[in-house]
Amino acid sequence: MKIVTVEQMKALEAASVEAGVSVDALMERAGLAVASEVTRRLESPRGAHVLVLVGPGNNGGDGLVAARHLHQWGARVQVYLCGPRKQPDPKLALVEDRGIPVAAASDDESYTLLQRSLELSPLVIDAILGTGAARPIDGTVKEVLECVGRAGSQRRLTLLAIDLPTGLDADTGAVDPSCLGADVTVALGHPKIGHYTFPGASVTGKLQTVDIGIPRGLDAKVELELITADLVRTLLPRRPIEAHKGTFGQLLCVVGSRRYPGAAVLACSGAYRVGAGLVTLAAPESVDAMVAPRIVEATHLPLPERDGGIDREAAAVVRESLGDYAALLIGCGLSNEPEVEAFLQALLLHEPYPDLPMVLDADALNILAGVPDWWKRLKAPGVLTPHPGEMARLMGGSTAQVQASRLDSAREAARRWGQVVTLKGAYTVVASPEGTTRLSPFANPALASAGTGDVLAGVIGGLLAQGLSPLDAATCGVYLHGAAAEELRAELGEAGMIASDLLPEIPRRMRGLVSPQN
Repeated sequence: MKIVTVEQMKALEAASVEAGVSVDALMERAGLAVASEVTRRLESPRGAHVLVLVGPGNNGGDGLVAARHLHQWGARVQVYLCGPRKQPDPKLALVEDRGIPVAAASDDESYTLLQRSLELSPLVIDAILGTGAARPIDGTVKEVLECVGRAGSQRRLTLLAIDLPTGLDADTGAVDPSCLGADVTVALGHPKIGHYTFPGASVTGKLQTVDIGIPRGLDAKVELELITADLVRTLLPRRPIEAHKGTFGQLLCVVGSRRYPGAAVLACSGAYRVGAGLVTLAAPESVDAMVAPRIVEATHLPLPERDGGIDREAAAVVRESLGDYAALLIGCGLSNEPEVEAFLQALLLHEPYPDLPMVLDADALNILAGVPDWWKRLKAPGVLTPHPGEMARLMGGSTAQVQASRLDSAREAARRWGQVVTLKGAYTVVASPEGTTRLSPFANPALASAGTGDVLAGVIGGLLAQGLSPLDAATCGVYLHGAAAEELRAELGEAGMIASDLLPEIPRRMRGLVSPQN
């Protein structure tokens, strides 16, 4: 599923018209889809009061079509025009012909009627302003929104927004002070960038995207894609019945230190839980001995150490072993002591360079951030998995700058560094050097817990070892990690989940996507 800008959505609608799908047909499909979503929020449409707030443009037209269908299905619909509509107005005429009550903000006693309608209606449809609105909200529209907001503070209202809550900028996610947070937003045709960009994401509510009849394939050139179960299902590696452990790859995990031994357990376990055939832990000798009982399935490559971290001489040990592995994970819990920095640079940035795909996480990224033009010396393709703070250090900016433009930051970094970048956080961004960008559908505060990033790094490494490309390994890893967390959030709530809780849930999420024969 592609995520679009306003300009791209206009182009898709224009291309649809050229392909023989009229604007009227698109609007009729949109209004019917919205009405169908409304019925899912009501115990029964018959006899239910529904208030439709209608603006001057096509968003209002979609609302009028929805009002017509809801009336036909037995709902008691009230239409409130928040501004003048262009004449003639066939959609409004069809509503009036069916005897649906219509009031205009300019009418005498209209404000009293709006208040009365809000008292009666458990569900309000926001069809005031859609993607064309990127201006401050004022005048009548502001007054209407304030009235709805007051009513919502006094009694339970469900607000369903068509395409966007009025006041949300579709391209930037900026939110007007008058914008009301929707309980449900029905995106028409495609979700918009503003739905997944804060603060807009916080007022979108539950996002439901509906088909409005845009012909398939017209969006092929749109580079931003939502990561969905259907996409991941097509990317996950097959599990042939005649397989053996070598079929599913070997991953070498250079992770852990005396200060962060748990990172080694979580990363290696994440790789196994996503189906890697063999995982080897390469950690300082004392750490290896400490965590070995917790990951009995792993093989071990104990490394020379100094002060609880990896000694620089370990680079030669790791390099000699790389030929036995399909992928490398490095960084989780390494620490950034001088000896570790020297080890990492010796392994990654000097000849002979590793030539197998890798995941670089956590302290590996923090160490690289201190090396000028490090990306010019990093030869192997792979996945970088920074959180916003690490991304800021790598780019030489601030965390606030990264968070203010997450998509652009990830895209620019991937292009400059020649690596797949996975910018973690709410709606994690996966960007490739070629321009393809994929967005996680998940924003889950339950993941704000130490160690969850180590699990993700292990999951992506395990998928790399099984032969997925860096882009596809990151895509599938982000989705499985997020889907597992969503399941645990439903079970445990938003607080109290710990990183190890994710481990048994990940294969369950995979089971739901593939059959045993795949």
